[in-house]
Amino acid sequence: MTLSMAGKRGLIMGVANERSIAWGVAREMHKAGAELAFSYQGEAFKKRLEPLAQSAGSDFLVDCDVTDDASMDTLFDELKTRWGSIDFVVHAIAYSDKNELTGDIRDTTRDNFKNSLDISCFSLIDVSRRAAEIMPNGGTILTMTYQGANRVTPYYNVMGVAKAALESATRYLANDLGRQGIRVNAISPGPMKTLAGAAIGGARRTFKHTEQNAPMKANATLAAVGGTAVYLASDAGACTTGEIIRVDGGYHVLGMPQIENM
Repeated sequence: MTLSMAGKRGLIMGVANERSIAWGVAREMHKAGAELAFSYQGEAFKKRLEPLAQSAGSDFLVDCDVTDDASMDTLFDELKTRWGSIDFVVHAIAYSDKNELTGDIRDTTRDNFKNSLDISCFSLIDVSRRAAEIMPNGGTILTMTYQGANRVTPYYNVMGVAKAALESATRYLANDLGRQGIRVNAISPGPMKTLAGAAIGGARRTFKHTEQNAPMKANATLAAVGGTAVYLASDAGACTTGEIIRVDGGYHVLGMPQIENM
């Protein structure tokens, strides 16, 4: 089956640089024929995003802070003004104070817990509510999660709690929005060498461990994650919703490391 996104328009949120998961998704969607808009936060990220967006044939960039209602209003107003409607949103946004992504979760501060859950989970709910208003013909909402939502991962701490909430929100949103023909799914890649991933304590060791022990002896690639997103957002994914799709070389099936690594 040839996966095509020709004629589909959508928003990509969370591109930090060319190694971002969001960029891997955007690149594959562009190859499949989709027309893309991008959100960013602040001038520093805009400078990194502009050449990437241009390479995907897009000049549609909007500054947006997901913790600010007025900023979110502006983003979706601009989407509606320029396109009228959209077919998909890719939500690849998460945040926690990197100083709390080492040590123990018991040392998480109240302020960082609230901020992490707000940006990493509530933003999906807020984005989905707004996106649904400009998806009259149905559509797809995708977010990004990680195995730390379900299994203890060293130093992932409050982000594991936030991702668990995000996965639960994915299921509830899938139920709410299904009657409008809107599918909501999450992709769960294994560890990847991204700007966000580098902030987590022990990131290099985690990356090496999963690569050595995953059944396919490899971590996820941007192309693999992007290809999965294309499937979910294309007509081929018409009956898939509420799912957490793992793209981790099979690491999630293991109960113990491979015998040669014990």
